[in-house]
Amino acid sequence: MDSATLAAAVGVDAKTVNRWLAGRVPHKRTRADVARVLHESESTLWPRTRPDLSAGAPATAEVVAAYAHRADIPNDVWISLLTSATQRIDIIGYAYPFVLELMPDASDLIAGKCRNGATVRLAFADPDCPHVAERDALEQMQGTLPGRIRNALSMLGPLATAPGCRIGLHTTHLYNSVFRFDDQMIVTPYLVRARGYQHPALHLRKLSPHGMFASFEDQTEQIWGAVTPYLQEVGSDGITA
Repeated sequence: MDSATLAAAVGVDAKTVNRWLAGRVPHKRTRADVARVLHESESTLWPRTRPDLSAGAPATAEVVAAYAHRADIPNDVWISLLTSATQRIDIIGYAYPFVLELMPDASDLIAGKCRNGATVRLAFADPDCPHVAERDALEQMQGTLPGRIRNALSMLGPLATAPGCRIGLHTTHLYNSVFRFDDQMIVTPYLVRARGYQHPALHLRKLSPHGMFASFEDQTEQIWGAVTPYLQEVGSDGITA
């Protein structure tokens, strides 16, 4: 498509299109028109307009809080995230029994969210896979990590048969754990020879499709693509799939 054709399609002068080709960025409404005509996304045509690449970007603003250690996160923050989630809960890690110990009825609470239409996905590491043995050695856990994973799995309770709840085992060598509650998440980047509660943690809130939240969201989807179901899923009609 030449400059004149594009100019006619979006209602501007051909010289204006040539200015865009020389580097000028059009107004937002015009950018949307051009993207529609060219069947491209606005961020592909003008990367500079991406919110995560601008000053004061949401990519930075998405960080609600940062903690030196996961153990420093107040318990009421975890409880607030868990109880307020209504649409999606995604958790990926090695073993995280503390989530199911936040409240005496944590498993029942999450199962209730499933019955109300929420999607819940809990991915634990396969306790028998080589990566778990490597992580156990790296964190100097003296062979206890597989047992911790099995202990967490034994705490699922009603989640084992809750409609809309997927529980799986992964064999991915993780570099962080992700705890997502709707459009908020806790991410814990791993440190060498540090145990889970010693890792730093970021509390993120989704503000942009290009921000930090989206990066970890994409990682979650990639890992889930290779997860092996741990338990049979039960449909909304109560029939085991």
